[in-house]
Amino acid sequence: MSLNKIKKGDMVKVLTGKDKGKTGKVLTVIPEKNRIVVEKVNIIKKHKRPDQKSKGGIVEKEGSIHISNAGLFCNKCNKAVRIQNKKLEDGKKVRICSKCKEVI
Repeated sequence: MSLNKIKKGDMVKVLTGKDKGKTGKVLTVIPEKNRIVVEKVNIIKKHKRPDQKSKGGIVEKEGSIHISNAGLFCNKCNKAVRIQNKKLEDGKKVRICSKCKEVI
């Protein structure tokens, strides 16, 4: 899946891995590594050293997943779908679901 299909703020469904079936919002896209960070998916534990602002300890945060392991989620179909790009009459480009033809 190319990077221009999934953007920050999109809802995605995880297709493979330990979090298969979970849906969440894309927090960040890392185009150099073809990876995305999804909300409440691939939770990792990171040991944090104490500093002047906060105490140290074990912090849980989202790790990145490969972009091919996630699919764009269509609310109407209620599943991960492939998308198509379509140009509207006013020249604006939109992404549409290839199954139900609904604008995502």
